Amino acid sequence: MTIRLLPENLINQIAAGEVIERPSSVLKELVENSLVAQATRIDIVVENGGKSFLSVKDNGVGISAQDLPLTVERHATSKLPTDNLFDIHFFGFRGEALPSIASVARLTILSRTATDKQAWKLTVEGGHKSDIEPAAAPVGTWIQVRDLFFATPARLKFLKTDLSEMGAIKDTLKQIALANPHVTFTLSDEKKEILHYQATESLLDRADAVLGRHFKENVIPIDADYEQMHLTGFAGLPTYLHATSQEQLLFVNNRCIKDKMVTGCIKGAYQGLIGHEGYPVVLLFLTVPAQDIDVNVHPAKREVRFKDQASVRGFIIGAIKHALLQEGHRTSTTIGLGALAHTEEVTSLPFTPAKRPQHHTYTATPAFFADVANTFAVKAQEPAAEPQAMPEENFPPLGFAKAQILNTYIISQAQDGILIIDQHAAHERLTYEKIFRQWQQAPQTQILLTPAVIDLPAEDANLLLQAQENMAQMGLVVESFGTDAVVVREVPALLSGTDVTKLVQDVVDTMKTFGQALSLDEKIRKICATMACHGSVRAGRTLTIDEMNALLRAMEECDTSGQCIHGRPTYIKFAYKDLEKRFGR
Repeated sequence: MTIRLLPENLINQIAAGEVIERPSSVLKELVENSLVAQATRIDIVVENGGKSFLSVKDNGVGISAQDLPLTVERHATSKLPTDNLFDIHFFGFRGEALPSIASVARLTILSRTATDKQAWKLTVEGGHKSDIEPAAAPVGTWIQVRDLFFATPARLKFLKTDLSEMGAIKDTLKQIALANPHVTFTLSDEKKEILHYQATESLLDRADAVLGRHFKENVIPIDADYEQMHLTGFAGLPTYLHATSQEQLLFVNNRCIKDKMVTGCIKGAYQGLIGHEGYPVVLLFLTVPAQDIDVNVHPAKREVRFKDQASVRGFIIGAIKHALLQEGHRTSTTIGLGALAHTEEVTSLPFTPAKRPQHHTYTATPAFFADVANTFAVKAQEPAAEPQAMPEENFPPLGFAKAQILNTYIISQAQDGILIIDQHAAHERLTYEKIFRQWQQAPQTQILLTPAVIDLPAEDANLLLQAQENMAQMGLVVESFGTDAVVVREVPALLSGTDVTKLVQDVVDTMKTFGQALSLDEKIRKICATMACHGSVRAGRTLTIDEMNALLRAMEECDTSGQCIHGRPTYIKFAYKDLEKRFGR
């Protein structure tokens, strides 16, 4: 078979297949170029989901007349100041993706620098470029892409509906807007403006605008440093969950990436705080030295490779966990607002004023819950203390108990609202934390009478043995047994009787997926959760005011009391301002 050199146009079309998958890919490349050009405003217009027309207009520094023809030449770049391929400090550069786009679409570039008296125009159709010519345009660059994939019609059938392509464009723009809050972005179709993100100095304000109006109220800030790494952003409260993981976003050096290791970090950080349904909202910005990552793993740079993945993993998990524990007894405000939204407005019922309830002091302290498994059995027999007045400015975070309804829910008055607490869910969390911490402090192991020899592929056995020390601390003692097997001598006492082969295989699978033995920890936590559920005060149990207040104080001392062990909220809060709105005050 004869070997031949491919023509230049075909080479460009092959390159386009790597970088340009759909209209949103075009948008990403063009907008990132605008950001590199120091634009502070970027306006985007699309038609037919970007298939027939897509334009990106910016107010950046522009492109000079002599450089304009080079923008559509392959391997011409302003991105690498030196010949070091790992010394990359930009998203993209003029010329990186433009040749690929120009080979499969009709491309027009208008650009003007601040020193030019006029703009210059370049057109490329199916890879054939024109001479540059003078044009009228303000300082900046305006790129128009028409008839995407007209030169490769076979690619058109793989595009989705206009609505789907527009959805992908919006998702891409949202990711870029989150990383660049100082830039104004607009997105319009042929009829109207669809998105408008005004420039702001506050990342939280930009995130609130992009990710939803309740974002600001339901996240915890993160700001952490480790060696040369810096992590900022926000972690959602464990009760602020979404149906998909689309709002778990990680930016590495301001580039949005998808990485299964990061997914494992988030899963590990929230372990024991959320149930199996729903995904926490996480927005993270990781800054690492350019030489410590490889951004050339994926043609579209959606993935990166870390030089020291273990350090990055531990840093992210530790930072998220620390933030969650700082405000563990908070619960999502959307829960209370959602409940209010479903209440019926009644304005004509007969009304008889009632006496204002007294403020009750509490005589019990958090030590009242020193043994959470037996607290209520002991205290239920004691009479309630005589209530005393308490100044409102001395309200603790979860307020003071006022009543119990249905022998299940505690009503509490706080400084800024009314709380309804699920007594079983709250006590279940406290019991679980006690049992799990006891296990962590002195994990009990079960020595197997007959050590289990488990056959594994050599790479899986090596992966398991690399985490040998960490697993031993959790009670799973594994040793090498030849090149393609391991022997298990001890298992956690809480997991005695389990299928050892399946347990080890689960551990290996999660390590391959997330880089750590999450499955082992999950199994132990499930046992602790079951014990906690059976050892907690049940719904239907009558409590005294002192017992209720003691439970509230213990919740305030527990870092994770805002949600039960199944991920549901332990309480709902109704802010006074929201109640006043409902009553028209």
